[in-house]
Amino acid sequence: MDRTSAYELMCQHTQNESLRRHMLTVEVAMQAYAKQTDNDQEKWGIVGLLHDFDYELWPEPPDHPLQGARILTELGYPDDVVYAIKSHVDVVPGHPRVSLLDKTLFACDELCGFITAVALVRPQGIQGMNAKSVRKKLKQKSFAEKVSRDDIVQGASDLGIDLNEHIQFVIDSLIDKAEQLGLPKGN
Repeated sequence: MDRTSAYELMCQHTQNESLRRHMLTVEVAMQAYAKQTDNDQEKWGIVGLLHDFDYELWPEPPDHPLQGARILTELGYPDDVVYAIKSHVDVVPGHPRVSLLDKTLFACDELCGFITAVALVRPQGIQGMNAKSVRKKLKQKSFAEKVSRDDIVQGASDLGIDLNEHIQFVIDSLIDKAEQLGLPKGN
């Protein structure tokens, strides 16, 4: 298991640039949390990079993520990587989020999508973004309406982290790589 092979697998199964950028964004956030918690940054990044790689082919749960998990198992990915990816979707029975890896993927997934949406509508992009501005947008139900606010709140709770702290941590992890993630940095 290495990042280059994981990236190639993701690209092979995902043509949509927005979905690719989402997975890259989750990869960066996962690496930041791995570093903070003294875990394997490459492994955690790969989990983020591959968590939705099967979504274009199988968008409906439980096919997503179970079809992707089957592919990863056949390719010899470690059990904990496959399990974390299976557990990031609530509708997959028998796969509760148990490990810190599982919980962190769940906590970063929807939040990364929401932060991206906020950055795309702000004149200054992600630059200067803070938890307060993201929380304000979370209250607007019509903004990025497909993003589950409940999952964002539950993710921080599962990690035992204050929601504002979690939001700011993810923002801070994305700023340095904003350009390569397709996140506007503003003027």
